Amino acid sequence: MRIHALLHVEFEGLGHIGRWIADRGHALTLSRLYGGDPLPRMADFDRLVIMGGPMNIYEDGLHPWLPGERALIREAIAAGKSAVGICLGAQLLADALGSKVFAGKNKEIGWWPIRLTEAGKRSGILADLPEAATVFHWHGDTFDVPGGAVHLATSEGCASQAFLYDRRILGLQFHLESTPETVAALVTHCGDELVPGRFIQTEAEILSAGPTHFPAINRILETLLDRLR
Repeated sequence: MRIHALLHVEFEGLGHIGRWIADRGHALTLSRLYGGDPLPRMADFDRLVIMGGPMNIYEDGLHPWLPGERALIREAIAAGKSAVGICLGAQLLADALGSKVFAGKNKEIGWWPIRLTEAGKRSGILADLPEAATVFHWHGDTFDVPGGAVHLATSEGCASQAFLYDRRILGLQFHLESTPETVAALVTHCGDELVPGRFIQTEAEILSAGPTHFPAINRILETLLDRLR
């Protein structure tokens, strides 16, 4: 499979997705949008991987590559491509599918549990996976689940945690790709967001909990990426 990744900031890379790509022998190309890399041609990839970032998906004045990225995602969906969106990437997918993206009632930062919806339990992509899991979050914005998509997972702090559209478009508000290195980078570059909040953990809580959860979330990620059409 030919995978093309869209990266929005230097400190949010592919994490465990990169290892999955290498282990499966897939081809990888990248657009480092923050560095001015061009977008790919539609003929050059089979699956988009759209990573996270601290920006809002509509901050075109600050990030002039955003309109082109949004157009590429819409075109890729219409062309029947597969796509995975993480955090900001999930918001961009929801927008491309006609849903509203907006500031959530709560920021979620740290290790918080999600649970599968009833529809998620029935979905083939989540077969045999845990009905609840503690995963890594770092987001303030959220989205409405797109029309026609399966709402896969939810949490106490954010209703829309994951969706699947047409068995080939997967949006994850949380970070199953997290590794010790990616979490440490977020803490370093976005630590000013670690203020008291109902669903915001401290730096110490975030870093100490990671080793307990990384293996489990990475296994879930691999299963979802393998099963996506």
